[in-house]
Amino acid sequence: MDYQQNRLITTLHDLGLRTLEQKEEELRLYSGYRPMELVLPCLYSEITGPALGPIVEHLSSADYIGHITIGLDRATKPEFEDAKRFFNNLRVPHTVIWNDGPRLKDLRRSLENVGLEMGEQGKGRNVWTCIGHVISRGKAEVVGFHDCDILTYERELLANLFLPLANPDFEFEFCKGYYARVADGKLNGRVVRLLMGPLLASLRATLGASEYLDYMESFRYPLSGEFSVRKSLLRDLRVPFDWGLEVGLLSEVYRNQATNRICQAEICDIYDHKHQPLSAENGDGGLSKMSTDIIKSLIRKLAIQGYSFSNETLRSIKASYYRLALDAIDKYKADAAYNALKIDLNSEEKAVELFAENVMRAGESFAFEPMAIPFMPTWSRVSSACPDFLYRLRVAIEEDNGSQSYKRAA
Repeated sequence: MDYQQNRLITTLHDLGLRTLEQKEEELRLYSGYRPMELVLPCLYSEITGPALGPIVEHLSSADYIGHITIGLDRATKPEFEDAKRFFNNLRVPHTVIWNDGPRLKDLRRSLENVGLEMGEQGKGRNVWTCIGHVISRGKAEVVGFHDCDILTYERELLANLFLPLANPDFEFEFCKGYYARVADGKLNGRVVRLLMGPLLASLRATLGASEYLDYMESFRYPLSGEFSVRKSLLRDLRVPFDWGLEVGLLSEVYRNQATNRICQAEICDIYDHKHQPLSAENGDGGLSKMSTDIIKSLIRKLAIQGYSFSNETLRSIKASYYRLALDAIDKYKADAAYNALKIDLNSEEKAVELFAENVMRAGESFAFEPMAIPFMPTWSRVSSACPDFLYRLRVAIEEDNGSQSYKRAA
């Protein structure tokens, strides 16, 4: 049983010594000290998928959660109404945000009119809007986030995600969830296994020692969509709006917090969700787009720290990455065989070849637009530019939901 502590951040292991009931009883107690809320970024298509119904049923029993904010993307007006009816089954106070509605579009335009970039539609902008709603409510001390396509969802995942930050005896400000990506007899998680691990090692080998790279290598599953934060972090987080969301958020937490306030927690035994296609023929979709944005996010952060990325440097990183990634395939092949899991060597090597090409593509993209800012503005900046914006955001969301149950503070 693993209980090792290494690198820069604290790792909280689930050693299986406490029941779910014991954990939830603790969380009910802690909710009086540190009220908890949950954010669910959601596509309308996920409402008809196999994962969200069971997730809603599990969440209905999480009575320590004070409120759930659901950010709904890519939905027409009838689909928004259908989503509200769907979430009526959720027996926890909740709000559905219609990101595609005219009220929120008008609000985003008002920010663009004062020079704030609203980015592209996607999970990042959805999460950013949900954070604004949580801030406008002003009640949460701890906020959890997780996706809506988790096929292996259990209530213990939620409890393990909140416990490190809800416990008043701990001083953590940020918790990242991790787990084994195993399902249906297969070893999954290609982007973490075959891109993130070898890429971070190749960056360290090429560029030299870096505390930031040590920090990133500390995370066992850096691309997980499950994390929790204390409210003190919310206003100053720069949320990426591209596929670099998870890596970008870890970089932002590193910028804002000492590493002894950052932890990762084992939130479940196994995890499976909707899989992205490789999309080798389409650089603007699937894992190809995801990998390019992730690499570009890492290059941008390292460039900010003074590292230079010439064509020669990028070629060295690519060559080092390719060798390390092929070595990683051999290691995961052995691990899969040891656990009687299947692994497709052909598809694994195809993924590595694509990721290696995208090292150059990401570097060239960064060199072409080094000043590009793929971040939503912080909520501190929004409030400075438009002091009443959070109030207007909450009004718009409540009006979309047919409720005007509050008044502006005097």
